[in-house]
Amino acid sequence: MTELLDAAYPFVKSGEFFGIRISTRPDAVDDEILDILESRGVTSIELGAQSMDDEVLCLNSRGHTAADVEKASGLIKSRGFSLGLQMMTSLYGSSDERDRETAEKLAALSPDTVRIYPTVVMKGTRLGELYDKGLYRPKNAEQSVPLCAELMQFFESQGINVIRVGLHDSPTLRESMTGGAFHPAFRELCESHIMLEKAAELVKSRGLAGDVVFYVNPSSVSRFTGQKRKNTAALKEMGVNAAVKTDPALDKLEVRAEQK
Repeated sequence: MTELLDAAYPFVKSGEFFGIRISTRPDAVDDEILDILESRGVTSIELGAQSMDDEVLCLNSRGHTAADVEKASGLIKSRGFSLGLQMMTSLYGSSDERDRETAEKLAALSPDTVRIYPTVVMKGTRLGELYDKGLYRPKNAEQSVPLCAELMQFFESQGINVIRVGLHDSPTLRESMTGGAFHPAFRELCESHIMLEKAAELVKSRGLAGDVVFYVNPSSVSRFTGQKRKNTAALKEMGVNAAVKTDPALDKLEVRAEQK
């Protein structure tokens, strides 16, 4: 750890970079470790909390407890570091309700940032063995979108920045995964789902039907129409022929509608 930090710290000291972000386990944080990190330019610490349900943590052999997450988070914030928390959905033994409770408990710790990772099952792991035996079936990407979209909106409503949703794509990941929720543009799928929900609410609340023009930010046209125009097809089933126009004044996921 110190060798890696010592290699990076000169670039922080020179002002070339603002600071160093690291990720670690909740049970690997104490005052001695924080002293070392602080002395070597670390400014942001992310904890792989994954769940705040002790039963789920135990079933997945995480080796730490929810109390460890709470203790480490308090230490990190008290020392002035930026706190990031990572959670996983659809872990072995978990459920949508348990995942929502995890999100609420993480938000209560007032992190600066959050990452949401729907579970991807990898070869050669305990979850992989359970998956191969048919004892564990996590949600796939499509099934994971509604809950992850909901959690994104929840954290944002609490003023917590969601800096990643879904695993980063890589050849190693694609070669090693056997199941679960992976899509190279998973966050965009979630954002598309959010925009569809907003459009559907406008249709319902205002009694819109037939030809309707939906206005979105210019950067969000593809998000609104959905992958393979899934969203416009869904609106069609609701009796709406959706036309899309742009309005730069709208936020990225904001939707405005006008009856034609």
